Amino acid sequence: MAYATPADVAVRWGRELSPEESALIGVRLADVERMILRRVPDLAAKIAAGTVLEDDVVQVEADAVLRLVRNPDGYVSETDGDYTYMLAQDSAPGRLSILPEEWELLGVTASGMFIIAPRFEMPT
Repeated sequence: MAYATPADVAVRWGRELSPEESALIGVRLADVERMILRRVPDLAAKIAAGTVLEDDVVQVEADAVLRLVRNPDGYVSETDGDYTYMLAQDSAPGRLSILPEEWELLGVTASGMFIIAPRFEMPT
């Protein structure tokens, strides 16, 4: 069972959920929980130790699901005559996703990029 609940998503969305929306959000919260546990299998232990805050887990799960339910088709822009509405590219993927800064809240740090370059000696 996910740390976040459909009620957590509803509060962040700013409206009450229909029974169908609540059921869908419950399933998606379970999905995002599995995504997190694949990368942080010891999540419960980290929460118990205080290295990851349970409130941060609730926030990450709820926000990930909220991004999806707000824009399930992943639309980036919409135009009707002279009116155009555009969303940020990373906030509307149309699939369940966790942003890099959210992974950091969960204790997952991005591995650094490095370059291996040959060293050339100049003849003297």
